[in-house]
Amino acid sequence: MAPTSSTPLKIISFSILLLITINNIANGQQNQSTLVFFLQDVGKGVGATVQPVIGINGKVWSYNSFGTIFVVDDPIMLNPNPGSTQIGRAQGMITVTSLDGSNVSIVLSLVFNNGQYSGSTLEIQGASRQRENSRELSVVSGTGRFRYARGFVVFETVSYDDSTNHSVLRLTVTLAIPS
Repeated sequence: MAPTSSTPLKIISFSILLLITINNIANGQQNQSTLVFFLQDVGKGVGATVQPVIGINGKVWSYNSFGTIFVVDDPIMLNPNPGSTQIGRAQGMITVTSLDGSNVSIVLSLVFNNGQYSGSTLEIQGASRQRENSRELSVVSGTGRFRYARGFVVFETVSYDDSTNHSVLRLTVTLAIPS
């Protein structure tokens, strides 16, 4: 019985697709940028920017409790000082997704409302190993100046105050933006 499609035709088709991909990469049809921002994350008190909204009945709602969902509205700053220039808000949800509380799932929009990126957003999504000082997540999209952006963001804890539950997080965002 004769095959329904020829092997040489498959090889030629694959080779053409591979050459197009290599050509697009070689021609630099994407610009790479690295940006650094700081989040002021406050978990307690009147000015709290992250709050648990739901969890499993009978369990304490915390970052270590499986099933707890938090909403976030952290200010995005140019430097780690809480009094520095605010250029936007990090808004989204954090869900404790591992039974032992070591991983959370993050869906976060960086919404810029001041400075050169005003009116633009970056969309971040992924699993965060919250007990590590440095966590890498995906940048899955963007709008405005970041339209069609792809890349990754590294979250690093700069400081943490246990009494106020105040964290300063450095976000190092590496993007590939189509030209």
